[in-house]
Amino acid sequence: MIDLNLNGRKAIVTGASLGIGAAISRELADMGAQVFCCARNSDSLDELSSHSENITGVVADLGGKKGSEAFLSEVKKLTDGVDIIVNNLGASPSRNFLYMEDKDWEDLHQLNLMSAVRCTREFLPYMRKQKWGRVIMIASSAAKYPSAALIDYGATKAALISFSKSLARKYGRDGVLVNSVLPGLIHTAMWERAAGEIANANKTTPEEVIKNNGRTVPVGRYGTSEEVSALVAFLCTNSASYINGTSIEVDGGSAGHI
Repeated sequence: MIDLNLNGRKAIVTGASLGIGAAISRELADMGAQVFCCARNSDSLDELSSHSENITGVVADLGGKKGSEAFLSEVKKLTDGVDIIVNNLGASPSRNFLYMEDKDWEDLHQLNLMSAVRCTREFLPYMRKQKWGRVIMIASSAAKYPSAALIDYGATKAALISFSKSLARKYGRDGVLVNSVLPGLIHTAMWERAAGEIANANKTTPEEVIKNNGRTVPVGRYGTSEEVSALVAFLCTNSASYINGTSIEVDGGSAGHI
């Protein structure tokens, strides 16, 4: 029997204001987990908290060490440890390599990779002690299929997958399972922004760009945040107890490798 019960589990979800992070927070809460999520936007967190009494929002900016430590300190005031970490936080600026400075690379490295390192490092000892834990990295198909326009984004997400696999090999014997989820074309605010940029350049509409891009996916459309959160939630359950160190695409069949 498939066990999808998360009652009694405690989880943190980073970058939960919109899209995939918000969907994951709702999904885990609906399955019984107590969810502590963060975002820079308090209104988004208020909306999430109104969805379920199992969701507690914390306003925080994890783009640097100080902000990350403030978030983790706040979570530790609310609970002695967490069973599930979903490292969803990330940004995907589109920019030209030749016009990027060191600080551009360093800032995105802090946001996309080091936020995950800090959150995982904080609560991994608790998971090891209780011999149960789940760490999910929300990476991207851009990690395996790099884009020239998302050069630093793809590099940080590839690093996130490598980080995930190393942890999985080290701590699997402690009952801590670590996996990466790689969303492809998912209809989120990020892709709406990208569609707007393409539409402006090509003198068309964002809706038409999204429609045309969707045709390139084998299932013929963009995915939804809920289709990503469903996989993440499953990986957090006892039914996923032999899935460790994987990187799973949620891309409608777009991945071309064997």
